[in-house]
Amino acid sequence: MATVANSVPHPTLIPADPFVPASEQKGLHNRWHPDIPAFATVKPGEVFNIECVDWTGAQIGNNDTSDDIRDIDLTRIHNLSGPVAVEGAEPGDCLVVDILDVRPFDKMPWGYTGIFELENGGGLFAREFQSRAAKAIWDFKGVYATSRHIPGVRFAGVSHPGLIGTAPSAELLATWNKREGALIDAHIDSVPPVAYGPLSTGAYVGQELPDDVRAKIYREGARTVPGREHGGNCDIKNLSRGSRCYFPVFVKGANLSVGDLHFSQGDGELSFCGAIEMAGIITFSTSIIKGGIEKFALKQPIFLPSPIDPLYSAKLIFEGISVDYHGDGTQYNMDATVAYKQAALNAIAYLMKIGYTREQAYLLLSAAPVESHVGALVDSPNACVTLALPLGIFEHDILPKDEGLKKLDFGQCAVRSDGVL
Repeated sequence: MATVANSVPHPTLIPADPFVPASEQKGLHNRWHPDIPAFATVKPGEVFNIECVDWTGAQIGNNDTSDDIRDIDLTRIHNLSGPVAVEGAEPGDCLVVDILDVRPFDKMPWGYTGIFELENGGGLFAREFQSRAAKAIWDFKGVYATSRHIPGVRFAGVSHPGLIGTAPSAELLATWNKREGALIDAHIDSVPPVAYGPLSTGAYVGQELPDDVRAKIYREGARTVPGREHGGNCDIKNLSRGSRCYFPVFVKGANLSVGDLHFSQGDGELSFCGAIEMAGIITFSTSIIKGGIEKFALKQPIFLPSPIDPLYSAKLIFEGISVDYHGDGTQYNMDATVAYKQAALNAIAYLMKIGYTREQAYLLLSAAPVESHVGALVDSPNACVTLALPLGIFEHDILPKDEGLKKLDFGQCAVRSDGVL
């Protein structure tokens, strides 16, 4: 007979409410800085839960317009839960993080994928498409996601944290700000910006802090948009439950933070808000390898992907090379980003032939478990990159036929209330 004795639930160290603005909650922060104190502390080997708001901090609603995407305040994004200190972790160590589970809140069984405005966020094709806000709402039913805004598809999610990392040291933070500041200065008029520098506006740390410490963090804190040496916003879709991560430690306690949970994502997260963004709960256990940075030449994190993966063996694969043949035909030299963009544009053009709008196709490639691989980086001048679209996610046949492709009517995703695309 089951008994309560010796049945101890795993504690939730940081609670969060997905329907309350992040700036009104404790234990959250949206900048990286070594002076942000640990909100909670664990011992190595303990299993614990962390609750996370969605990356925007409750700015996006379950509705049928994209006005909220258009009007989003990007100074307040990437609200992370943490930091969590691990007893015994010291600079130079390796923090081993086991991701034991990732799941949405029961009270919020939906997520979203968004295309951002050219002037406010952008995305992979921001300039090519002169992007205007659009989005798709996805409903979760167990492991599956479907969308009223992109009919005809259903797929299993590989839920994962888009953003996870340890705190930087003061020296590392200064390095980030210097090198990224130089890049910003060199491209001062770029739209969208090439990087986002420190900005007090929108900065938030949900803890009691002395005024001078808070002001310093807000003034110096690195934005959480890119991935860096400590991990951060790398959006690696295979870091789902069962994954193991090896992070370099730069401060005492390591100070682990996590957020930007995704129900599913395609390789590359094309549209900036390109995964199925969700609020939810992640379960961790940690351990420490002393001197791990030196032992493993750990310049950046190392990951052991999850053994759990949806079985989509049949795929339609699109190839891209480093020639801008969807644009002005410019030849680039071994540029894998150009090659990836061409592969994705080829897939979008194909999906439009079967009835999806350009916006729906863009969102689908961002959200579904699409795989991308580098084929070749040695055959000058053309890098080759592939993008694989799983056939099993579609409710209809999308394979090439002698008679061509059958074009269906899938409507349109959620767009701005003024109809601008």
